[in-house]
Amino acid sequence: MSLTISAIHKATPRSSRRKKLADELLTELTSWTPRERMGAFRKWHRGALSLVHLNVLTVLEAEGPMSMGRLADTLDVSVASATGIVSRMMARGVVERRHDADDRRVVLVHLTPRGAVVFQNLEQHHRARLARLLESLSEGELSGFLLGLRALHAARTRLRESELDWSETPGSAEPIAEGAR
Repeated sequence: MSLTISAIHKATPRSSRRKKLADELLTELTSWTPRERMGAFRKWHRGALSLVHLNVLTVLEAEGPMSMGRLADTLDVSVASATGIVSRMMARGVVERRHDADDRRVVLVHLTPRGAVVFQNLEQHHRARLARLLESLSEGELSGFLLGLRALHAARTRLRESELDWSETPGSAEPIAEGAR
């Protein structure tokens, strides 16, 4: 006589344990208090750049020079607001305005060399801080943490690829809810 256990009953304790582990990991990975986050941002950019400025630098780093109108659209602000933001950033030496080589009427916002190194400086600071944290972990903890992070990166790559496959399917785009824009 054989005993058959249904897949549902067999999977429940394991999937429950898996969900609990995933929830605990999410808590650990996102456990910054607002005060800790604010302090980190202040230290990272030493108060010289606002989060809006860091956002502009990120956009320019990712997409290259752009017109004021396109930058304003990307930031979801008016052209007047974008102009003020860029003017303050120019005063700090992190961006500059240059005429487009093909059409001198168009003015493009570019990163300066000083603006380009902002994220390198942030990365160096972040790496140094993480290195101090990692010094307190045992070799076994470091090994387990590395294994987990590599698995997370591989899962992120698979998810990104599956999302690209899904988005390329004709008629598969989901509309964005009005409140989510």
